[in-house]
Amino acid sequence: MKNSTIRCLFFLSLLLAIPLGFAQGFPLKPIRILVPYASGGGVDIVARTLSPKLGELLGQAVVVENRPGGNSNIASELVAKAAPDGYTLLLASPSNATNVSLYSKMPYDPIKDFSPVVAVGFAPLVLVSHPSLPARTVGELIALARRRPGQLSYASGGNGTSQHLAAELMKSISRIQIVHIPYKGAAPALVDIIGGQVAFMFNNPLEILQYVEAKRVRVLGVTSATRAPVLPEVPTFAESGLPHFEATVWWGLLAPAGTAKEVVNRINAETNKVLMTTDIQSRFKSLGAQPSGGSPQQFAVFLQNEVSKWATVIKQAGIQAQ
Repeated sequence: MKNSTIRCLFFLSLLLAIPLGFAQGFPLKPIRILVPYASGGGVDIVARTLSPKLGELLGQAVVVENRPGGNSNIASELVAKAAPDGYTLLLASPSNATNVSLYSKMPYDPIKDFSPVVAVGFAPLVLVSHPSLPARTVGELIALARRRPGQLSYASGGNGTSQHLAAELMKSISRIQIVHIPYKGAAPALVDIIGGQVAFMFNNPLEILQYVEAKRVRVLGVTSATRAPVLPEVPTFAESGLPHFEATVWWGLLAPAGTAKEVVNRINAETNKVLMTTDIQSRFKSLGAQPSGGSPQQFAVFLQNEVSKWATVIKQAGIQAQ
């Protein structure tokens, strides 16, 4: 009996030692970063900006794999159900925090089914209007909306998009009545802003810069906590009288839940090094974005806060995915 007990304890100690030994040798093969959208989009560009240098530091190739569909749910589910070994990662974005509130049924839990690794970066949204709108600041737009309840319309790239949710957050905080006009993408929505068919919209900085310079749209404010480097003269919403307003597009790496802490910390440490390099910071700036970085715990708190914040906005506005 004693011998069998000793053997059991011996094999148990070996099993417990495997994750630590595996983590210390990580990585032993290429790592995949799944991108939930088609190639060429913002999430894909960020992944392909990050992956080469991350691969250099990890000593293995980091391969970007596009798995579009389901408003990011297809790729997210694949990662959630992948082996928790650090070799399959997800480049998450705002949909990973909002889908749980937009869809009645979800194939994964955005908090329980992932191990947060690191926040990669963020970009503000920019509030733009047609130049004919008699408002030159966020405060003036809100005052105008209060004088004309239900008469001002705003465009977005579709129900549940970051552009839509940012406008609903502004609507909720400032207590104004505005009308949502969803489009099939941000590009056609911007066309109607330029044409004056719709009053205003939120959009990313890069898509509107050329039209700002040509004075075809007017910029009223940026949605980040600090001013955007590409539009340093434009005030934030906090500076414009809405101190609790913040709505950014963000990206971060997630691993399957249960991934060894040592593996998560290794990827986190090397990603932070990549984000501190001058060329990566310059590349992010050219995209109208800023690198983030930080610990896995900080990213976990951020993700939980995003899920909670947008759940409230989505419920109040009665928004459902199309």
